[in-house]
Amino acid sequence: MVSATHSRILPLELSAATVKRRGRTLVGPIDLTLGRDGFTIVLGPNGAGKTSLLRLMHGLERPATGTVTWAADEDTSRAHQAYVFQHPTLMRRSVLDNVAYALTVHGTRRVEARDRAAAALTDVGLGDSLGKPAWVLSGGERQKLALARALIRHPQILFLDEPCASLDGGAIRDIEAILNRAHASGTRIVMITHDLGQARRLARDVLFIYKGRVHEAAPADTFFEGPATAEARAFVNGDILL
Repeated sequence: MVSATHSRILPLELSAATVKRRGRTLVGPIDLTLGRDGFTIVLGPNGAGKTSLLRLMHGLERPATGTVTWAADEDTSRAHQAYVFQHPTLMRRSVLDNVAYALTVHGTRRVEARDRAAAALTDVGLGDSLGKPAWVLSGGERQKLALARALIRHPQILFLDEPCASLDGGAIRDIEAILNRAHASGTRIVMITHDLGQARRLARDVLFIYKGRVHEAAPADTFFEGPATAEARAFVNGDILL
C-alpha cells in the first residue's frame, strides 16, 4: 500500500515533450497528464513509440524538447516509481537476494530486507523458490520476481513494458492478478501490451499511440465501445496500420 506519509509525486505532466535519436523524432510532441489513480494501458502498432514514451515518463529518456514534470522534486519522484522491462535483468544471485537487493541498496538492513523479500516473493507465488539461482526460473517466474522487486518499495507508479509477452496463459493470469492487487493497494499503473484481450481485462483508461503521438486517450469502456479515430478503430479491428 502507498503510504500517506510519502510526498505525492503525481500528477505527472508532459508538455510538448519529445524524444529524438540521431535527429529523428521518435515521440512527440506530447501533452499529457497522468493523474494519481488509474490503470492505463498503452496500445498502438509496432514502432508507434510506446516504449519510448514509457521511458520518457520514467526518466530513462530525457526530453529533447519540452518538459516532463512530477509533483515532487526529482529525487523523491525517482524513489517512488518503478519500471518492469519485457525481459527483466536478473543478478547472479538467489531469487531471494535479487529482491532483497532492492531494499539493501537503499539502506535497509540485510536481515530485514531478506525477511521482506521472502514475504514479497511468497505473495507472487515464488515462496518455494527463494534459494534457487534466479537464472533457472521460467519466463513467467522471472516476471513474477521482477514484479516482487518492483513492488517491494510500494511505488506510487509502476511502468510495465509488455510484461506478459511470450508467456503462457497460466503465467499471464497470475501476473494480471498481481497487478490488480497492486492497483487496489494504491499503485498507479501504466502498461504496454499488444494483447487486446488483456487490455480489455485490465484497462481503466487507454492511451492509443500512433506515429509517436498520443492519438487517442479515453476511459477504457469508451475506447473499446467506439474508438474516436479511424486509426484506433482499425487497430481494435485487427487491421494493419502503416
